[in-house]
Amino acid sequence: MWSAFWGWYERTYALNVSVALGLFLLQIIHLVWLTGEVAWERMFGYPLFEFAGIWLSIIVVVDYTEIPALLSVSLIYINELRKGWDWKSFMYLAFLNSQWLHIFWITDEFIVTVFSAPGETILPAWLAWVAIGIDYLEVPVMVDTTRRFFRAWHERRVGEFLKHDLREDG
Repeated sequence: MWSAFWGWYERTYALNVSVALGLFLLQIIHLVWLTGEVAWERMFGYPLFEFAGIWLSIIVVVDYTEIPALLSVSLIYINELRKGWDWKSFMYLAFLNSQWLHIFWITDEFIVTVFSAPGETILPAWLAWVAIGIDYLEVPVMVDTTRRFFRAWHERRVGEFLKHDLREDG
């Protein structure tokens, strides 16, 4: 079963990297919000901007794409490690999966609460900065995933999955 999955993954690599990259780059919107509104206000006393209404709803929707993004991008690095040990792939996989700590424990809600209403939580305020740091561990992985996408494009792997799958179906 795993052999069939990884065979399919390799055949559809460009599609998989494209979907992963698309989902992952949406997280830039979240990082911009976190930096420009939440952290900036904490550091300087005023936000660079404030999202409200539909814009706040967009941030919430984007935040929910983080889980499929983490899963799809993790597959890229698991696939690399499956082929052979590589510290860089391991490091990026660790950076990615540290996000689970942030998603389920040190949430954005906690960060906003600590920064806007100190004392309303028993956890220390420095933990909010740790969560923001964890969020930014995505940036080098975003850069590497983008590089992988362009490499697949350059190697003309984009579209190969269609040719292969159409030959099998026809």
